[in-house]
Amino acid sequence: MFLESLQNFHTAMGREEWVARWRKLGDAHRLAGELSLKKGAFEEATQACLCALTSFEVARRLLDEDDPQFGELSTRIEEAIDVFGSSQARKLQLVDISGCDQTEFPAYYLPGTGQDSCAPAVICISKEDETGVTLLARLLPVVIDRNVSVLVVSHADVSNHVPAKSEMPLSCCLDYLSVQHEIDDSRIGVYGEGLSAVLATDFAVSDRRVAAAVCDGGLWNWARTLASVSWLATNQDVMDEDAASARRLRLVRQLRCPVLVVAGGRGIVSVSEATTLLADCAAGRIDLELLVSRMARTPMGDIENFVPSDDFIFGWMEHKLAHSSAT
Repeated sequence: MFLESLQNFHTAMGREEWVARWRKLGDAHRLAGELSLKKGAFEEATQACLCALTSFEVARRLLDEDDPQFGELSTRIEEAIDVFGSSQARKLQLVDISGCDQTEFPAYYLPGTGQDSCAPAVICISKEDETGVTLLARLLPVVIDRNVSVLVVSHADVSNHVPAKSEMPLSCCLDYLSVQHEIDDSRIGVYGEGLSAVLATDFAVSDRRVAAAVCDGGLWNWARTLASVSWLATNQDVMDEDAASARRLRLVRQLRCPVLVVAGGRGIVSVSEATTLLADCAAGRIDLELLVSRMARTPMGDIENFVPSDDFIFGWMEHKLAHSSAT
């Protein structure tokens, strides 16, 4: 509600004042969570921590990306996550994923709410300029009441490999989830943000076990293909729209699972590119959907309203992974 209301302001109170207000709000909720935890009131502690995490994320969104306060907010986020982890019966775990090249990298794992062995799971990859902890903090309020397990990894940990083998660490993540007793290994999806959306696409193409993907739908590779064609071709040889559509479909058909493309906001996919891809996929009867990020236009610049976007993404994941089980 706050982010939506910002577009009605014509004279901003000042970015720093808004950031300070939301940081103070987050601190108050985190303190309330700590006090509730000491009293043994675990549910109240959980809710307070979730409020703190969302408050800190709003403060982050109001900052310029190169603002030094990012580091300070990261510390506050980690402290709130520590309190959250102590308040949960189903513990948030920091686990080590063994890579196929004998290396290990960390990941955060939170089991779903159910006790059976048929729950879905999602591998979540942070943006290229964010840590796994940052993504985890934003997603916890979205996934806490859903019967879906999440494994959160950072872009840096899964992308620092030979390009041809960049999907291998993600396959190791899927291997880890597949042996967890509460997870149905036929219902594991992947979600990537920013350039990680490209990693999610490549992973879904290379590993047939992926049951649903929130990714770029091949548009990054398509843009590189188009740039190469334009560079090599003369003006008379420029690709017509029918040929372009056929090439886009050839790329996206490599994805053998339902796909959600998130366009706009701070992502790498433009709305116009995604809309064209959506039309091509509709004509080709390919299961691809589009989410356009909601933006609040403010005197401080455009700010992405992450709350409804995240809620839609995980609602879509739940629906598609449930359908995957039925199939």
